[in-house]
Amino acid sequence: MEGFGPAALMGLCVGFLWGIGCSLAILYSIFLGGYRRAIKDSLADVKPRRYSENLAKIEAKRVRKAARKQAAAVQQ
Repeated sequence: MEGFGPAALMGLCVGFLWGIGCSLAILYSIFLGGYRRAIKDSLADVKPRRYSENLAKIEAKRVRKAARKQAAAVQQ
């Protein structure tokens, strides 16, 4: 039974690390696919509807942030 403990612990550690490594590789490939698609959409002549909607949301968020900053500066 003494030989089983270290081997089980080693297998558990290697299996856990292997699983995390595989998960990270999958997440990274998903991220790269989305990033490539975003670049492709931004360079297209005719922008997709989702691209235009998200760009409008980002611009509105920037305007709100600038307005909050300006309001905080005026209060001081």
